Parts: sequence; C-alpha cells; structure tokens
Amino acid sequence: MLMRAYRWLLPHPYLTAILAIVWIMLQNKATAGMAVFGLILGIIIPRLTSIWWPDTPKFRILRMVPYTLLVVWDIVVANIQVAWIVLTVPNSKLKPAWIVVPLDLKYPEAISTLAGTITLTPGTVTADVSDQGNCLLVHVLHTHDPDAVRDDIKTRYESRLLRIFS
Repeated sequence: MLMRAYRWLLPHPYLTAILAIVWIMLQNKATAGMAVFGLILGIIIPRLTSIWWPDTPKFRILRMVPYTLLVVWDIVVANIQVAWIVLTVPNSKLKPAWIVVPLDLKYPEAISTLAGTITLTPGTVTADVSDQGNCLLVHVLHTHDPDAVRDDIKTRYESRLLRIFS
C-alpha cells in the first residue's frame, strides 16, 4: 500500500530530483523557497506526464556519472576541433557525411540518450531515428572516414549505454 502511494506520488524519482535541481540552478540563487518550489515542480511535472510513460526507465545511476563526464569531455574536445575546422578548412575542402548507425539499444530512453549525446557534441547531429528504432541517421560536419565515426559512436557511447540501461 505504501509502495503504491510512493509510486503514484513519485512515478519518476530521478526526474523529480533533476527537475528540482535544474529549477534551483535557473534561479541563480539557492533559497529555501526556490528549493521547495523546485521540489513541487519536480513532483507535479512527472505526475502530470506519467500517462505518457508506460514504464519507469531502469538504469544504473552510478554508471551514468562516468558517462556524463565522458560526454562533457567530448563536448569540450569537439568544440576545439570544430573551431579548428571552421578556421582552417575552406568550405570546398569540407567532407560532410551522412552516417547510418545501427543500434543494439532497445530501450527508447537509451536511444534518446544516445541521440542527444550525438547532437550535443559539436560537429555531429542526429537527424532521424528509424521507425523501428534500430538505427540513427547522423550528420557529420567533416570526416575522412564515415565508418570510423560510426564505429566510434558505437564503442564510445552505445556500448556504455548498453551497460547503463541493462
């Protein structure tokens, strides 16, 4: 009975915590009032949207921390690489590419995380997910070897997400 009430009130506890923290960060100051309001938003928003979430995503939160640090590092490095490309490579020498990345991921949350990771990294963007959810269409700003980019996405990000969402 108590567990059912908990699940009704907090259908997505991690999302509740993230929303509360993001709200406080957006306010630029941490006050008790903002923390309470952030917590209220963190409870109401997942509760109102829970009808569109058929299952609570299951993932290992502790494995998400190193993944997040890796993505932040890759974003910093990619920013420098894209700046270098923009400053040194003439448009006529750019080699953009469309790459199809086949997926081993099955959970929609994991696929969304991978697509978001690719899009957050400068120089790449996820343009489409197949109807069956078994591959991503990715655009790369500049590459000499599209297959290497695909393999890098699979080994660097997807393999870690498979462990996180298993």
